[in-house]
Amino acid sequence: MIATRQATAADAAAIRALTREAYAKWVAVTGREPLPMRVDYDEAVKSHRFDLLYDDDTLAALIETAREADHVLIVNVAVAPSQQKRGRGRRLLALAETIARAAGLTTMKLYTNKLMAENIALYQRLGYRIDREEPSGGHVQVHMSKAIGGRPAHSGLPTPDAP
Repeated sequence: MIATRQATAADAAAIRALTREAYAKWVAVTGREPLPMRVDYDEAVKSHRFDLLYDDDTLAALIETAREADHVLIVNVAVAPSQQKRGRGRRLLALAETIARAAGLTTMKLYTNKLMAENIALYQRLGYRIDREEPSGGHVQVHMSKAIGGRPAHSGLPTPDAP
């Protein structure tokens, strides 16, 4: 059975292990450990939201998000290699959009290494567009965004359907 739940501080070690496993294939492509492999997850769980996807009792995937003033930033999506190509990442990206809508936000943002072409192609299939590319530590970061449906948080201004 597939289920999701929000992570707690007690999940930091499992988050770290899954992220390292999921990103290991990119070390040979990028020539170094990708940023998510180097994060202190004991600290990250204090400042970001993590949603964990379980397949029965096995942690299969996770998504890390950060709410910004006008968007939700997808910081990390990690899927266990044995769980890839099963829609786990897409399911969590859809959950992040639901979280954004609930917060009254209508934009999703993320960034990834340009060498991770497979991930960029997936994000584009899911409606993300490339906003810009910028050098970062000897690599190129690809910044992407997606407009999502929903109404922004109440601004105090009348809405078209308001009297």
